[in-house]
Amino acid sequence: MDYQFILGIALSCLGGLSTSIGALLVIVNPAPNLKMLGLLQGFAAGLMLSISFFDLVHNALNALGFLKGNLWFFAGVIFFAVVSKFIPEPPASAPISEDKSGKKGGDERNKDIMKKRQRQVLLSGIITAIGISLHNFPEGMAVFLGSMKGLRVGLNLSLAIALHNIPEGVAVALPIYYATQSKWEAFKLASLSGFAEPLGVIIIACLFPSSLSPEILEGLLGAVGGIMAFLTLHEMLPLAFDYAGQKQSVKAVFCGMAFMSASLYFLHISIPEDLGM
Repeated sequence: MDYQFILGIALSCLGGLSTSIGALLVIVNPAPNLKMLGLLQGFAAGLMLSISFFDLVHNALNALGFLKGNLWFFAGVIFFAVVSKFIPEPPASAPISEDKSGKKGGDERNKDIMKKRQRQVLLSGIITAIGISLHNFPEGMAVFLGSMKGLRVGLNLSLAIALHNIPEGVAVALPIYYATQSKWEAFKLASLSGFAEPLGVIIIACLFPSSLSPEILEGLLGAVGGIMAFLTLHEMLPLAFDYAGQKQSVKAVFCGMAFMSASLYFLHISIPEDLGM
């Protein structure tokens, strides 16, 4: 269990620290290429869907049977659907209207509008950070449960989540940097939102201090597959469509699925399934 805990912490930190990479993109270039971020989000969505259906749910169905495997899968879907209801949405920023009054009065009014907009954008960034932190908890739990199954599963989950977290780091850092003009504040808040993942590992390790039975573990991993499928379709694909367009995003999704399918095959050959158990 000690080895599994250390492995889970290490892999979840890998995924969580990717938000810092997203923050660095903002600090280096305050206007990041949103189309590239959309393509990256679509690619990560393909990775997540492949892991969910081709690995986690597939193994749960084989180990538990069709009915039990599907029950665990949809339990994960329902769980995260309920959780997503409590994740706050960032407020919409008020547009800056043109001022028709005199120059002096117009300047003062524009300053007031800019201050109000900066406050709104700052609030948007903080709420985004809170929302990302909340749904990073189950991602950390997923990585830990995967590492309990074996290094291959945990590594695949960590890779997919790490790629997914880069645009999340941008989503947090960009409004914070715009509102505060502080690179450190933007980097700090984005990084802190990613540290919710190793915290999720600690929570799940406290809930399950001893090794789980193989049946329960397969069921929980099937539920993780449901969580990842819901997260992908509910959050990742809409963002990819917004940033990169529907056609390009769909291509990126299938590229991600092909990449992860090849990864699953080669990792299955090179890393034994029971390594780390």
